[in-house]
Amino acid sequence: MAPPASPSDEDLMARIADGDRDAFAQLYRRRRPDVFRFAVHSSGSRTIAEDVTQDVFMAVIHQASRYQATRSSARAWLLGIARNHVRRARARPAESSLDDAGVALAVVDGDPLPDLARRRSIAALQRAVLELPPRFREAVVLCDLEELTYEDAAAALGCAVGTVRSRLHRGRALLARRLRTDDAPLVHTRLPRWIV
Repeated sequence: MAPPASPSDEDLMARIADGDRDAFAQLYRRRRPDVFRFAVHSSGSRTIAEDVTQDVFMAVIHQASRYQATRSSARAWLLGIARNHVRRARARPAESSLDDAGVALAVVDGDPLPDLARRRSIAALQRAVLELPPRFREAVVLCDLEELTYEDAAAALGCAVGTVRSRLHRGRALLARRLRTDDAPLVHTRLPRWIV
């Protein structure tokens, strides 16, 4: 007998709107990493990202009935909420610095030089992403790091698909230029998902 299929995010959102706590727990476990990753890349701060993640899921508890599956995926809706919270947090002067943007990667036994080079590349890439103007940074993070479709990114950003494409193109170009001027090794303009 096959195990039961897990419910879609959209089904979970409908159940959450009806007050189902188990559905909330499932959605939280499934989408918390996505929200946190988006927030940390957009804000440059793990502290802000943790607060934003908590705020997003509090919004889910109180506003799940506002979600419309016909307009966007649940993931895009969550990231749109996260975007608004990150923007508010970055607007506060005391929290807008790169306080703890460094990413701790697992230390691998063996030759430390490749790991050190990788960490430097990641740090340079993170700094470059955070230096992008917010409209370009959001498009790059949503499309390249979170791997959202143009349609879902447009829903999260509240703009047209063409605008997402334009911002993504411009953001990638600015990112590539910034990485080249920083003498950071640039392998791809498209950002790899493993940069957490």
